[in-house]
Amino acid sequence: MGKTIVLFPEAAFGPALNCVGIAQRLKAMGHNPVFICDKGFKGVFEKYGFEENLVDMSGGMSDEEIAKFWANFIAEKQPHFRLSPIDQLPTYVIPVWEAIVDSAIIAEEGLKAHLDRIKPDLVAVDNVILFPAIKKAGCPWVRIISCSENEIPDPDIPPHLSGCHENDKEGFKKFDDRFLELVKPTHDRFTEFMVRQGEKPYPLGQFFEASPTMNLLLYPKPLAFKRRHPLDPKQFQYLEGCVRDEGTYTVPEFKVHNDKPLIYVSYGSLGAADIDLYKNLIKAFAKLPYRFLMNVGDYIGEYSDVPGNVHLESWYPQPAVIPHVDLFIHHGGNNSFNEALYFGKPAIIMPFCWDGLDNAARIHDTGYGEQLPRYTWTEGELAATIDRLLNDRAMKQRLNEVAKHMQAAKGTEKAANILAEIATTGGFKP
Repeated sequence: MGKTIVLFPEAAFGPALNCVGIAQRLKAMGHNPVFICDKGFKGVFEKYGFEENLVDMSGGMSDEEIAKFWANFIAEKQPHFRLSPIDQLPTYVIPVWEAIVDSAIIAEEGLKAHLDRIKPDLVAVDNVILFPAIKKAGCPWVRIISCSENEIPDPDIPPHLSGCHENDKEGFKKFDDRFLELVKPTHDRFTEFMVRQGEKPYPLGQFFEASPTMNLLLYPKPLAFKRRHPLDPKQFQYLEGCVRDEGTYTVPEFKVHNDKPLIYVSYGSLGAADIDLYKNLIKAFAKLPYRFLMNVGDYIGEYSDVPGNVHLESWYPQPAVIPHVDLFIHHGGNNSFNEALYFGKPAIIMPFCWDGLDNAARIHDTGYGEQLPRYTWTEGELAATIDRLLNDRAMKQRLNEVAKHMQAAKGTEKAANILAEIATTGGFKP
């Protein structure tokens, strides 16, 4: 008999679309995947054929205000994305954590009401903060970690959001010390909320816990960090990516260079607000002997005189596009990070915030692509990096191997099987 499985992703397209991939597999297996989501994501999951249950996570904002909140927030913080990760802490990271804590407090009662009514057999939550109602739902809960693997900390790996390279132990400490100093008032407020809900407070700097039942990491195991304390497979499973089905894609005709390598450029749903950066990129692309597909989000009207080797769209079915391309330039979001590897494509990561900073460092350290600074790159540096990655045969071989590994893992199927097993039996046996 099919089980009712609630998926509760945070209000960001990366986690949301990752959960869609898992839900598609659950539905194909005969289960009943149901979404609970921020009301600003109304229609996102219905479009894929899933039930939506909306929860207010923004304190009574109108739908229009919610739709614009994060885009406006990112636009307001754009100057701070030129800063180093440690200098972004007071100007960007802490304000984000303040907003996340607000969302958890506001959502609690609405979330509890949905769970009481749905009575799920399992809840899978893809977020960075605890919602106490999840633990009180009367069923097992699973944490999905769709950001960088270092969201589960370890003394020997870079701190989450630090953008540190693997061997920069001095950098680890500096970032950690500064983060704990700055986050304390926000964490104190979260602790008060936790205690009111009957939960034990977390140590300073921690906003979520590993599920005692199962934690699913999207990260590909070949790129996993070398931990001092290895993750127990009874409690942690690597999905090796979790790529959803977006059908097929037909590459458009280009006015020039129509037989040249194809490069896909996307900085995610929020990164598209950086119009000046996009215009600088387009100017550089016009001088290069390649074709470019560029995701410019809701700002397509801002661009004119687009060169003949560049094609702009407001949205692309990304998992259907990447198999056609030779290189992917992106912001380091975890879906983009995983999808490039899943399809064996080299990546240039130009990060601006959050786990993109960690993924950029990781792609460099592991040799599956390269990182470039988001704002201080030169046209010569960009051209040389593209040329090097397109012609690096050894890297291409490694990418082919990691792609085979990830595709064989069948991440969405693996996740669905694990969730179904837990929903049915209450546990998981690796």
